[in-house]
Amino acid sequence: MEILNKEVVEATKKKFSEELENPVTLIFFTQEPSRLVVPEHLKGQECLYCKETRQLLEEVSALSDKIKLNIYDFEGDKEKAAEYGIDKIPATIILNEKDYGIRFFGIPSGYEYGSLIETVVDVSKGKTGLSQKTKDALKGVDKDIHIQVFVTPTCPYCPMAVRLGHQCALESPFIKSEMVESTEFPHLAQKYNVFGVPKTVINETIFIEGATTEEAFLEQLLKTQNPPEEK
Repeated sequence: MEILNKEVVEATKKKFSEELENPVTLIFFTQEPSRLVVPEHLKGQECLYCKETRQLLEEVSALSDKIKLNIYDFEGDKEKAAEYGIDKIPATIILNEKDYGIRFFGIPSGYEYGSLIETVVDVSKGKTGLSQKTKDALKGVDKDIHIQVFVTPTCPYCPMAVRLGHQCALESPFIKSEMVESTEFPHLAQKYNVFGVPKTVINETIFIEGATTEEAFLEQLLKTQNPPEEK
């Protein structure tokens, strides 16, 4: 049974036909169902939505000949996982000839399907719809920024936060952005006190509750470049 209904398939196919410019690769890390014995260090962390996420990505990649899907086993392809900095699954990377540090941890379903599709288009174009003022400011970023946006599939405000993070990552080589589906990674939701979504965590020290504007988001990002000195 397909995950995407006919209307979504037709709308996505049309969008891809009109907006994709260059080839895009989706890299997916999963847990092979044939592995009957779960490694000791992964017990209790079985990938509940790996199968569904794989099917979703297969359906999406089939909608355009400009999209290629590569699938790896998290345990069987440890070197590849380490190469891309993947430490949890399901994990999806969207890249072209360049890896922008854009990651989806968890299934990008519900409202986050839109985040997935828009990010595919952005990566295909190699550019974003951020304002020129924001783009100019991001060119001045010279220290690493790690963005984690905690979401749930039923949150209508979450895609805005995810999109801002991913667009900033596409504009700056110093920025890495991750969507984290909080119900699939409860240990992380607990660690960062995620009681509502979206919640954005920047460099482990800056926290944004709820959706925010592009200008306010940029302001928080830039705080990481010249942090106040400890007294």
